[in-house]
Amino acid sequence: MEALLFSTLAVAIAEIGDKTQLLALLLAARYRTFWPLAFGILVATLANHALAGAFGALLADHVPAHMLRWLLGGSFVAVALWTLKPDTLDDDDDAIVPSARSAFIATAAAFFLAEMGDKTQVATVLLAARFDALAAVIAGTTLGMLVANVPVLALGAKFAHRIPLHVARWTAAGVFGLLGVWVLITNG
Repeated sequence: MEALLFSTLAVAIAEIGDKTQLLALLLAARYRTFWPLAFGILVATLANHALAGAFGALLADHVPAHMLRWLLGGSFVAVALWTLKPDTLDDDDDAIVPSARSAFIATAAAFFLAEMGDKTQVATVLLAARFDALAAVIAGTTLGMLVANVPVLALGAKFAHRIPLHVARWTAAGVFGLLGVWVLITNG
């Protein structure tokens, strides 16, 4: 249960102000539908995080537990700093949104690609390496993605101009910094 809750919280916080939230907003404005987009995010995240979690579990077999604690704590501090860098959808990022008829397929493909190498994918690798509960980590990181991105779909472009992303980004950075310090000072 700890792996599920910690993974959910970590990824939900990491997603605040991330490019996938901007992608969710773009898709909501483009397709103006909810369920196909939400299921697209679910499928893409499950696939992406299952791959990342499997890699993390493999990493756990080859890296000593005390090193994993330092990797996890250090990664949370790094994510805190990374969170301070704003993500934007520039012209290159628009290219990842396929011109498919299906909102589900477009969303699944776009989210899968957008998550490649993203901080939440890295967090999934490290969380799977840290906790001996692969299914709980994958479920938690997927739930965290949904917690962060599904409300963006529901609200759509209607309130996009009113969201103070800089405040959210600094708050997320602070929480991640505290999580990193907590992991580093606890005995694991």
